[in-house]
Amino acid sequence: MTMEGGEGVGKTTQMRMLERRIKAAGFEVFITREPGDTLLGTEIRRMVSEVKDESPCPEAELLLYLADRAEHVRKVIRPALKKGKLVLCDRFADSSEVYQGRARGLGAEKVRELNKWVCGDVWPDLTLFLDMDPGEGLTRASQRQGWLGLDRLEQEGVTFHQAVRKGFVEQAAADASRIKIVPAQGKAEEVAERIWTLVKPVLQKWKNSEA
Repeated sequence: MTMEGGEGVGKTTQMRMLERRIKAAGFEVFITREPGDTLLGTEIRRMVSEVKDESPCPEAELLLYLADRAEHVRKVIRPALKKGKLVLCDRFADSSEVYQGRARGLGAEKVRELNKWVCGDVWPDLTLFLDMDPGEGLTRASQRQGWLGLDRLEQEGVTFHQAVRKGFVEQAAADASRIKIVPAQGKAEEVAERIWTLVKPVLQKWKNSEA
């Protein structure tokens, strides 16, 4: 299961709230994120987040995320799945297809083929896209970061972030059975209820399949 969305939509908060509810429902859940949950991924996260005089070109940016994902799938996600854990991941393949494939213009289908090569049979059963106006999300991100400042992607112009939102909407339309759009406005508890309504049937399906 994955959670996606633009900058400042509240994924971290919602991941924690969803983790508690999934555990309360009797499932063993493992929380992870991209990029950054391997030794290589930690370095890649630093590289793609730091604000520098020169940013990587879109192709290089994509390949860095794919390198992180390859390590992540092999060393973190697949082992957790083999232990029977429910994996909840903050960003995954859809982020590359949207940010680099759609917003950067590299082509979502081309990125999907690369994702298939990297991920193999590891693919989310459910993806939650937290949807919010990019302007509001960037304001939230700025308030959250405080004196640390915005990272490289957060500093992209509003036009880019509007393209990201449009890309996620298109991604959801192209794979409507898996990707569900969750309005992210309002109180965190309200958003959590919208998410839980979508997650409960999936948990029940998994529970029935194991019975």
